[in-house]
Amino acid sequence: MNEVDVKRIADALERMSPAPAAAPDFDAADAFVWHVDPDRLAPVPSVSCVDLSLLVGVDRSRDTLMQNTLQFAKGYSANNALLWGARGMGKSSLVKAIHGAMNAQGHPLKIVELQREDLPTVGRLLNHLRNSDHRFVLFCDDLSFSHDDEHYKSLKAVLDGGIEGRPDNVILYATSNRRHLMPRDMIENERSSAINPSEAVEEKVSLSDRFGLWLGFHPCSQDDYFDMIFGYCKAHGVVEDEDVICAEAIEWTRTRGSRSGRVAWQYFVDLAGRKGVRLS
Repeated sequence: MNEVDVKRIADALERMSPAPAAAPDFDAADAFVWHVDPDRLAPVPSVSCVDLSLLVGVDRSRDTLMQNTLQFAKGYSANNALLWGARGMGKSSLVKAIHGAMNAQGHPLKIVELQREDLPTVGRLLNHLRNSDHRFVLFCDDLSFSHDDEHYKSLKAVLDGGIEGRPDNVILYATSNRRHLMPRDMIENERSSAINPSEAVEEKVSLSDRFGLWLGFHPCSQDDYFDMIFGYCKAHGVVEDEDVICAEAIEWTRTRGSRSGRVAWQYFVDLAGRKGVRLS
């Protein structure tokens, strides 16, 4: 084999090898989404979030997560947090709103969204964040696991630290409809059928125990539901008689089967449209 052949083979191998991931520009935005194939952190120029004052009925969770995030943003110790509970009650909205509030108050903080299906790549993501001077909230929304789902092991490594340990400049916030990240009937079924339930099931069930903060979100009262809508009306300049709003809002819940912050927003969107008010 002559020198020309060797060079030709080397060139072919170089074309087949994926280019190394470009170093992320963390100054490009305050929020990023992690993508794989190829690995990259895509900047999000504008995060869709609500003002903290518009989140009603979650005062304790708001104050607790706000204090925890402030500690982290200032470089002090803070806990990973699991926000669990009723659908549509503002779990992910609270995370994004607090991130926005931190930056508005002069405590620079980045947020990186990680999809559940990309959990196995979390080690590669942390390598991008580890040596940065910035501080990051790693955000995993709508987290849950099925009985044969192995992704929980990747999350466990982040929470437990693994060999390298979770970087000091990264904290994990996750939301879930389930406190134990698995359906209750699935937990019971696995416990009853497993040869060694303590190993087969408890590892998954105890995953939530590894979050230092558990923040519960529960279905809202009718008064809170009305207050959410009135808050949206005031913030966006929508004028309507309160009795009319209450009557319409109650009827709106009957078609949805529940009350929640999401349902309140959906009713308000309809009201604003009928009143000719554009929502930015």
